[in-house]
Amino acid sequence: MSKVAIVTGGSSGIGKETALCLHQAGYTVYELSRRAQGPEGLCHISADVTKEEQVQAAVKQIMEKEGHIDVLVNDAGFGISGAVEFTETESAQRLFDVNFFGMVRMNKAVIPLMRQAGHGRIVNLSSVGAPVPLPFQTYYSATKAAVNDYTMALANELRPYGITVCAVQPGDIHTGFTAAREKVQVGDDIYNGRIGRSVSRMEHDETTGMNPSVAGRFICRVAQSTSHHPLYTIGFSYKAAVFLTKILPAQLLNWMIGLLYAK
Repeated sequence: MSKVAIVTGGSSGIGKETALCLHQAGYTVYELSRRAQGPEGLCHISADVTKEEQVQAAVKQIMEKEGHIDVLVNDAGFGISGAVEFTETESAQRLFDVNFFGMVRMNKAVIPLMRQAGHGRIVNLSSVGAPVPLPFQTYYSATKAAVNDYTMALANELRPYGITVCAVQPGDIHTGFTAAREKVQVGDDIYNGRIGRSVSRMEHDETTGMNPSVAGRFICRVAQSTSHHPLYTIGFSYKAAVFLTKILPAQLLNWMIGLLYAK
């Protein structure tokens, strides 16, 4: 009996590469996204993770056909940038609704099924922007920091039931995420051009960043693992950066981040 995996946001970027890698590893992969069609070879379900009824319907459809779910990869997400002062609160709430509560809805639908089965693997997509809080991407970093704390707490809740939970922290990846970012440039004159400079640097790093297939293969391996390690980081340089966030005083760390992204 083939193992069954669900990948949200699996029609493009890291999610697509992860889904294809799991498919190649022998999994029956259900790719959930808002698009009408998904990548060839995958079972596509059109679903919006911000809609509770669509999430529940998708999971029900998979269970009726397969009878079990072994892996869930929560990759659906997007980014916004701009100064907090000029970012509409509704935009920040929408970001949390996708990046954080979209994951919450999927997990809430799948956890009871995994608990009853006595096994399961949940992989939540975080970001190096969680331990490295990015100015002018404040809300994005906040959503990913929330993912990390949620993941670590949930891992302990589910440990007795054979379910392992982890988060993966990619760094700069060359995907359509960059072009899809919602940019708020309002107030850049007041901030002396710092918003534009910060976002331009981030976008340069992303467009020259890691190929999404590398990240997808990494996440695919993590999804197949039974390790209780709660947080993974992709790439040596990003692992080093995350290590520094653990040993440097907060004031020094924030000063260094400011030099890079807030000048």
